Amino acid sequence: MAALSGLIRVMERAARKAGGRLRRDFGEIEHLQVSRKGPADFVSKADMRAERILYDELLAARPDWGFVLEEAGIIEGDPDKPRWIIDPLDGTSNFLHGIPHFAISIAVQEPKLGGGGWGEVTAGVVYQPITDETFWAEKTRGAWLQDGRLRVSSRSRLSDSLIATGMPFQGVGNFEEWTRIYREIGPEIAGIRRFGAASLDLAWVAAGRFDGFWESGLNPWDTAAGCLLVREAGGFVTDYRGRSQPILAEQVLAANDTLHSKLHKLLVGALKA
Repeated sequence: MAALSGLIRVMERAARKAGGRLRRDFGEIEHLQVSRKGPADFVSKADMRAERILYDELLAARPDWGFVLEEAGIIEGDPDKPRWIIDPLDGTSNFLHGIPHFAISIAVQEPKLGGGGWGEVTAGVVYQPITDETFWAEKTRGAWLQDGRLRVSSRSRLSDSLIATGMPFQGVGNFEEWTRIYREIGPEIAGIRRFGAASLDLAWVAAGRFDGFWESGLNPWDTAAGCLLVREAGGFVTDYRGRSQPILAEQVLAANDTLHSKLHKLLVGALKA
């Protein structure tokens, strides 16, 4: 069992406070479903309320750190200090439809040594308010669910593997690319799941619930914490070319070492076809 560092405690406390607000707002969704206006505006406000709670809590704890926020954008801090990367409500469409599968994602990104941009992610928390699960990781300290150590799946055969993905929708994403990848991967694996929250998909890869994950067209706040979770749980995260970067967003392929190699081969073949 790993003792929570002061930084992870700050992150978890902020996530739990914002998560409590989201749980209360989520409880109102079923009542709003029958209204003529619908719940979309309410969910937008719930998202912003959660982001404000996270901002206030984390600013109080680290007043000189900057922020990358889904709603409010980039807020500069001391360039020599880390910054927060935050998604206050990953899985907005699920929330909107009363589906209890969404998360808060918080990551810490370090400045590059010598200045000039941003480097590695060294801490991450993905919190699921409905199940009250806190997935967390720190560089070199492993990945954890509450106080239990996480390891990626040990499966080595694609035919036994359950793979998660995200699908293009309403003009967002590349339908042709996704279809080509699915055409190659789908027949080789035990099943595919599309649950609609990339941060949780990656956390579940770290926990061994999913054996792998691929998606493109994401944002840094969707993946920053989740990528660290997978890596600290012994997995691999790259883009579609096999390159490993501090944050993978535009293209993400995550799995254990054996399955990553096999999935990457299929994916590359699909994109060359």
